[in-house]
Amino acid sequence: MRFGLVGYGKGGRYFHAPLIAHARGCELTAAVTRSPQRRADLVADHPGAVAFDDLASMAASGLVDAVTVTTTADSHADVVLEAVRLGLPVVCDKPFALDSGTAQECVDAARAAGVPLSTYQNRRYDNDFRTVRAVVDSGALGRVRRVESRMEQFAPPGGVPDSGGGILLDLGAHVVDQVLQLAGPVASVYADSERDRFALQLRHVSGVVSEVVGDLALHGRPGPRFRVFGTDATLEVPADDRQADVLMAGGTPADAGWGELPEGSWPTLHRGRASTRVRAERADWRDFYAGFAAAVAEGAPVPVDPADSVAGLVLLEAAARSARTGEVVHL
Repeated sequence: MRFGLVGYGKGGRYFHAPLIAHARGCELTAAVTRSPQRRADLVADHPGAVAFDDLASMAASGLVDAVTVTTTADSHADVVLEAVRLGLPVVCDKPFALDSGTAQECVDAARAAGVPLSTYQNRRYDNDFRTVRAVVDSGALGRVRRVESRMEQFAPPGGVPDSGGGILLDLGAHVVDQVLQLAGPVASVYADSERDRFALQLRHVSGVVSEVVGDLALHGRPGPRFRVFGTDATLEVPADDRQADVLMAGGTPADAGWGELPEGSWPTLHRGRASTRVRAERADWRDFYAGFAAAVAEGAPVPVDPADSVAGLVLLEAAARSARTGEVVHL
């Protein structure tokens, strides 16, 4: 499947292009960018890829079978809707949109047009989350009662961009998607949020309680990425998924050891006073693109249902209301 990127900034260049180029059944053939420097970067990184001024021109060229939207978050919905009108299967980076209503419009438009649409929730393919899913599914924890999830990062240059809807939509889009996958729909949320950090307390319909933290002003070592408490055991997972570091350093999924963690970074399973290491599941963000290409070709479900991202935005909007009012918000 020939993919075109809409945008070739940091996200498109480092977090999408290398994955598409190395994913099974995928090829990067084009990108929309008007910047002379980014056009030069595209040709240097992916010889043979063609740059276009706009999405319509790229679609008319016949060089792409699907597109990925990597522009700023405030433009996502408009570009998705244009891709849908052009009949192009489309992947949209997170956050899907700046509000749940706009996101739902995109889902409805794609469904009406019969165009495959998926949101790029790449963190479902991390070592840590894949390991948590595997251990929970194995029954080793017993019944899950509580989930703690922390996504802590050092402050980005220039701080959190306003065009992305703030930290709740930036890191929140990841961590909320993960706990919804693990524990199901949320009944109520209490939130505390500032410009560079947030903390959410979620009570799920299933009875599970989640504590979710995002921090873009980290000083020092991050805490555990996950702690999952069950009736029989507790799983503690360090924050050590390395895919982003490899890609930002100019590496690719073709590098030796891609997606693997050394034993010293494996999670720990605690039963009473006894503790054992759990082999970390292999991480691979390419699996999203291989799954999307297969879904489009075979008519199977896309790897991430965009309705999941709408549900995540509904929850994040409730969290924002809670942070403003200081009250528990019921969904």
